[in-house]
Amino acid sequence: MSALLDVIIPVFLIIGFGYCAVWVRLFSIDTIDSLMKFSQNFAIPVLLFNAIAKVDLGNIFDLNLFFSFYVGATAGFLIGFLGSHYLFSRPLEDSVAIGFCCLFSNSVMLGLPITERAYGEDTLQHTFAIVSIHAPFCYFLGITVMELVKSSEKSISKKSGVILKAMFSNALVVGIVLGFLVNICDINLAKSIQASIDMITAVALPVALFGMGGVLYQYRPEGDIGPIIMICAVSLLIHPAIVWIAGLNLELSNMQLRSAVITAAMAPGINTYVFANMYGKAKRVASTGVLLSTALSIGTVWVWLNLLA
Repeated sequence: MSALLDVIIPVFLIIGFGYCAVWVRLFSIDTIDSLMKFSQNFAIPVLLFNAIAKVDLGNIFDLNLFFSFYVGATAGFLIGFLGSHYLFSRPLEDSVAIGFCCLFSNSVMLGLPITERAYGEDTLQHTFAIVSIHAPFCYFLGITVMELVKSSEKSISKKSGVILKAMFSNALVVGIVLGFLVNICDINLAKSIQASIDMITAVALPVALFGMGGVLYQYRPEGDIGPIIMICAVSLLIHPAIVWIAGLNLELSNMQLRSAVITAAMAPGINTYVFANMYGKAKRVASTGVLLSTALSIGTVWVWLNLLA
């Protein structure tokens, strides 16, 4: 019960404050959209840049950690994609968007604060390792499959251009890449610049959580119930279960296992709706999947925290 009260509830209260602020019209939808643009396109990329620039890459980058997490993520995508098409008779392009919902965990907005509150800052180094390739991996997989099923007329070179352009126009990816460059090149930032970066990173997650609550208010529960239930089951139960089994078999340390499983257990991120909206496919399913799974994750994350205790 202490995990629920001390770790999970504070995070979701901030989301709830954002939701209520829009509900009672203290904040307009336009204001929340601007807040999310600041968060997703500037503050969180700066947070990721700062984290990647500072970590000891040699110590945190572990192939077993990556395999454990991303075999679960890829399995989630395949279950969502194939399940949508063959069980629920959705078109292939819709199925890719639904599969992306099962793939893309909310690793930053929810995963980072919950992991930090549950296990302390030391565990975050492994979460940052996962996050460092999360957006590039997920967007590469999702965009590649979507472009392949959309049309067979485009050449491979044109499709590759579309994929790379979509990936590197994502602010999260840009922040991560710049962080790697600073780390690898051993660049020491001026104290004044670093102080500014630290100030931004301090507000990045609270602002993102508050804005996320406001965005969730705009989503209306609608869409096909079958795919939505599948998204919730895969994201909150199947993905973390696969990661847990793989991590135990690969003998991850306790810190690595906790970081990987909790990150995998997060609800789909808002980027899943961005992806669906980008292609105009399964938008209602994506938005409702994010809303419902985020609410359900209050209970499922508590279960995973207790199993990992």
